[in-house]
Amino acid sequence: MKSQSVLEERDHDNSLYCPGSDAKRAVSYVARQPILSSNEKVIGYELLFRAGVQNLFQSNNPDDATRTVIDMSSLHGFNILCNHRLAFINCTREALLKGWINILPPEQVVVEILETVTPDVEVRQACSNLNAAGYQLALDDFILDDPRAGLVDLMAFIKVDLKLVSLDDAAKITARYQGENCKLLAEKVETRQDFALTKKAGFQFFQGYFFRKPEMMRMLSVVTNQTVYWRLLQVVTNPELDWREVEDVIKKDATLCLRLLRYLNSAVFGLRNEIRSLRHALVILGEIELRRWCRLAVVFEMTQNRPSDLLLSALIRARFCELLGAQFDHGNTDLFLLGLLSLMDSILETPLELIVRDLPLDREIKTCLLKGTGRLATIYKLALAVESGDWNNVATLCAELLLSEEFVAQSHWDAIAWADTITAATQATLPEDVDGAASFNKSLR
Repeated sequence: MKSQSVLEERDHDNSLYCPGSDAKRAVSYVARQPILSSNEKVIGYELLFRAGVQNLFQSNNPDDATRTVIDMSSLHGFNILCNHRLAFINCTREALLKGWINILPPEQVVVEILETVTPDVEVRQACSNLNAAGYQLALDDFILDDPRAGLVDLMAFIKVDLKLVSLDDAAKITARYQGENCKLLAEKVETRQDFALTKKAGFQFFQGYFFRKPEMMRMLSVVTNQTVYWRLLQVVTNPELDWREVEDVIKKDATLCLRLLRYLNSAVFGLRNEIRSLRHALVILGEIELRRWCRLAVVFEMTQNRPSDLLLSALIRARFCELLGAQFDHGNTDLFLLGLLSLMDSILETPLELIVRDLPLDREIKTCLLKGTGRLATIYKLALAVESGDWNNVATLCAELLLSEEFVAQSHWDAIAWADTITAATQATLPEDVDGAASFNKSLR
């Protein structure tokens, strides 16, 4: 089923085109590939959409893919899709000449000119028009002696795919274009070695999942506050919750107290009663919400000096697994915890074996995370496939789990929106006055 567009189909010249429409919009899939700076800060995401898994097999037309991205981006908005960062969107020749991209906000979009676009007079004029409108542009899959080199003066980014270009040629590209105003971005940076080599070669931005793989696997070594967070995670993972122990651990860190109050006062929780003490706050939360909040707070604190995509991905994955659990027989296993822990090795830069060893976890979770087997393995693989845009595998796993594509796609959208809300509600920082923070902590005891 084709999705109803938020755009109107107009005349051929300079028109905004989109797929045909029906009364009911089909749920679409989205995958996001993070783009980071040299200090590993996420600056944006390349967005990949599919109107449905089957859509992948019905059309290989890149114009269809571009239309879907534009349509769904204008519907859902970039604040949720990209966590208030830049959205990198592939653009075909037809999309350029017809002005489809103009429906999207220029301050949030980087238009990627595909390698299949012939750089003639019409294309150059279209790029100039987008620049004038405030859009940033990028040349995708750039190579040595690229026929689009004449467009470099209009570009904000040059993207070089490490799977298509050797490292030597990539270094030649950076040497040739470092004097231009555009920035150099390396794609398919999957390992720490790739990151180090491309950074040395002169690239300023990097696309890939290298940051999710710890540079060196080491024993857990944490500062005092991190020890508090780690202990809190252990306490709330126990089958029998010890309320007094939870309270004692939280009292040791003022940031945790601040986060708790902010969460209770957020729209997510909607609490209107006055909080009299830390114990009162814990009782109001209740056991289920308390366990959830403590896990979230720990992840927030542990990711303070790590790329922001780690936090978002952990939250999205956790919520997505939890939502799928409504349609999947998983016994009493906490699927939210499964998703949350799956990125903890990158967050802590510590082998996952060491992390789960010290936690009183369900055996099914340990088996899935450490061996990739067990009855939870399929649902976990589905979460990874949706994240990476592996649509072939998504279709196979949906069929294996007897889950409808619409339910899985909608669950992922809901997980993204939930994670965006939670990050806004849970973010809290210590007051600049350390003594004031200590006084605040005492007031909750």
